[in-house]
Amino acid sequence: MAGTAPSTPVPSAQSVEGAHWSAPYAEHPVDATVTIPGSKSLTNRYLVLAALADGPSRLRAPLHSRDSDLMVQALRQLGATVREVPGDGSFGSDLEITPVGGDAPATEAAVDCGLAGTVMRFVPPLAALRRGVTLFDGDPHARERPMGTIIEALTALGVSVRANDGAPPSSLPFLVDGTGEVRGGRLVIDASASSQFVSALLLVGARFTEGLHLEHVGKPVPSLDHINMTVAVLRGVGVSVDDSTPNHWIVAPGPIHAFDQRIEQDLSNAGPFLAAALATGGTVRIPNWPTPTTQVGDLWRTILRDMGATVRLEGGTLTVTGGPEIKGSDFADTSELAPTVAALCALATGPSRLTGIAHLRGHETDRLAALVAEINRLGGDAEETADGLVIRPATLHGGVVHSYADHRMATAGAILGLAVQGVEVEDIGTTAKTMPGFPQLWEAMLAQGPDARGAASGA
Repeated sequence: MAGTAPSTPVPSAQSVEGAHWSAPYAEHPVDATVTIPGSKSLTNRYLVLAALADGPSRLRAPLHSRDSDLMVQALRQLGATVREVPGDGSFGSDLEITPVGGDAPATEAAVDCGLAGTVMRFVPPLAALRRGVTLFDGDPHARERPMGTIIEALTALGVSVRANDGAPPSSLPFLVDGTGEVRGGRLVIDASASSQFVSALLLVGARFTEGLHLEHVGKPVPSLDHINMTVAVLRGVGVSVDDSTPNHWIVAPGPIHAFDQRIEQDLSNAGPFLAAALATGGTVRIPNWPTPTTQVGDLWRTILRDMGATVRLEGGTLTVTGGPEIKGSDFADTSELAPTVAALCALATGPSRLTGIAHLRGHETDRLAALVAEINRLGGDAEETADGLVIRPATLHGGVVHSYADHRMATAGAILGLAVQGVEVEDIGTTAKTMPGFPQLWEAMLAQGPDARGAASGA
């Protein structure tokens, strides 16, 4: 079925209304080494665990972005102390976190979720473990994102969640009445709209009096890689998690050990830079590629090879060299990588099909409708399916790519601009959600050449 354009985009907090960014066109194949800031997914998971730990913790080289800043401010609202200390990386300070005190008096708090899914899903269960009322709200579009599952889960656990008028809510804004403890035990949910619902409950389950036996019923949970990441992070801080039975996760009650953790760079955010190698027929190197890793972005090694690139991981550096053409293919379960994959598919010489990504309709925007609208706006041939996209070869032309306040739509526009002259991206500032300084990083990548091997760094 054909897709339709999403509703009028909501300007992000970083945008200048009406401002367009002229996406650089690559006159020559790119040849660059790029270092990427830390993983948002790991940073925000570790921040939540640090707020519940049995002592002070330290995050080394964490991501500093709008999403992670919103998480820091949320934890401070709930009573944790988060302090910036000098770090040894290129992307800002480390963080020291003193957890929320278990004997803290009841207080009121207000959490600004912005448009961060990890904040709006991960923090309400944490708020249930403190004493006092916590108000949750966010950007206008955040009120449209699926939240019913986490609200219903907390209610089933005996936590009072209500709207301002006292009625049962289904989305932001809402109030959580924390009593200082949650009994826990067996809980059945439908997490088919987002894996974040599972991760949100697993992250706090060890602090429930009886632990947590979480069961998912319904359509398959999307983005299982993100749940696997959550389980690995929990085990790394001493939490016992049994995930041996599909759709069941059993978290034993017990302490969360304080930690000193270095954050891996964000492999999903590495995607647009690696895609530049294919879009220009050039080479991009990403040093310090983590192995092993639980990040879904490690799939780039397979995805880009399937699209015709040469991909090598040697000495900790991932090197991607574009081939003579970008090959279309079938891609399943690309999750948050899908906008970058779709941009490359729009430049491919053959048709592509992306499947297993219906849940992207509930992200920062309806990403499937947005991708169809923007690819077709530039003369492309893209179509929505029930669970993904079909993209066929077409000759693209310049034009304005709308971001819909979605960082991954903005970076998809930047990729298209490398190969198509005259592309402009509306609201490039929305990339600060997970990658502050993206335009500078992008331009620094293009400014490099065969004799300029230094890593690009953010402002």
